[in-house]
Amino acid sequence: MLKIEDLNVHYGVIHALKGVSLEVKQGEIVSLIGANGAGKTTLLHSISGIIKSTSGSIIFEDNDITKRSAKDIVSYGVTQVPEGRRIFKGMSVEENLYMGAYLRSDKDGIHKDLESVFERFPRLKERIKQNAETLSGGEQQMLAMGRALMARPKILLLDEPSMGLSPLLVKEIFKIIIDINKQGTTILLVEQNAKMALGIANHAYVLENGKIVLSGLGHELANSPDVKKAYLGG
Repeated sequence: MLKIEDLNVHYGVIHALKGVSLEVKQGEIVSLIGANGAGKTTLLHSISGIIKSTSGSIIFEDNDITKRSAKDIVSYGVTQVPEGRRIFKGMSVEENLYMGAYLRSDKDGIHKDLESVFERFPRLKERIKQNAETLSGGEQQMLAMGRALMARPKILLLDEPSMGLSPLLVKEIFKIIIDINKQGTTILLVEQNAKMALGIANHAYVLENGKIVLSGLGHELANSPDVKKAYLGG
């Protein structure tokens, strides 16, 4: 479904991604773990068209999206939930959700998907007219995920969905991620909580200093001595 080959990204003289290759098959949850500054967000931004790569290719469903605009990439079915939620301040919960469907014109489908989001996130329906920036951190994360789902993505890119949340809310968010996947959406998950990320992953990759240094089945990496030492506290 998504295939990245030998991707290189530079910020000026800084070589942020160094020959990264990975694959996400349809229906999978693929987790990407690594320390701060490893290049995880840069990779998601490259897939989304926010950052342009220096070389390499990004293929989505046989379409080369390497040089496509962010708007075009969303239209292909690739949607990102950014790190830090990035909800639209000064807008209501409802308005934020409708922003997720800005490329769509099927009013009946949009309304149906809005109701589906409210079924998955009932707290958002309770706060439908509330200013989005007044929501709690957990509610803002749900809103960011709901907004992304309004685009009807084929693949959902999640950037640190557990950041800043309590352990109880982290468990809730990961249950929602699993549910979204079971409903047919493929997921590429970037996450510092390696235990949770590997626990739900079909496949996983470890990114260090802009390079993929390990890859394998989620449970295999969870049991890897190197991964345990570096990311799972021994």
